Amino acid sequence: MDISTLQYKRCDVVKPVGHLDAYTAPNLEEILNGILAKGRYRIVLDLSEVDFLSSRGLWVLVEAQKKCKRYNRGEIVFADLHPQINDTFRLAGLETYFKQFDDVVTAVASF
Repeated sequence: MDISTLQYKRCDVVKPVGHLDAYTAPNLEEILNGILAKGRYRIVLDLSEVDFLSSRGLWVLVEAQKKCKRYNRGEIVFADLHPQINDTFRLAGLETYFKQFDDVVTAVASF
C-alpha cells in the first residue's frame, strides 16, 4: 500500500492507495500516530483510491479518531469515499462517527 501525506496550515491530508487490510493497516496506523505525535489532530483521509477496507482497517481509523477527538482537539474526516467503503462504514454502524465530504478541497475547508 502506498500512502502519501500533505501538511497544510489547518490540517493534514493522508491518501492511502489500494487495500486497507490486516497487512497494510499497520502502515496507516504508524503514519497517523506520527501525525498525532506532532500535535496535529485535524486530518483529512482521502479514500478515493481505497477499494477494500477490512475490520483491522476500521479499527485503525476508529482508534485514531478517538485520539483526535479527545479533549475536542480535532477529528478525522473522510473525502471521496467509494460506495463500497461507505457501505462498510454503514454496516459497522460508523457512518455518523466520521464526517464525509465529496472531495478533498471541501474536507480541508471544513477545518
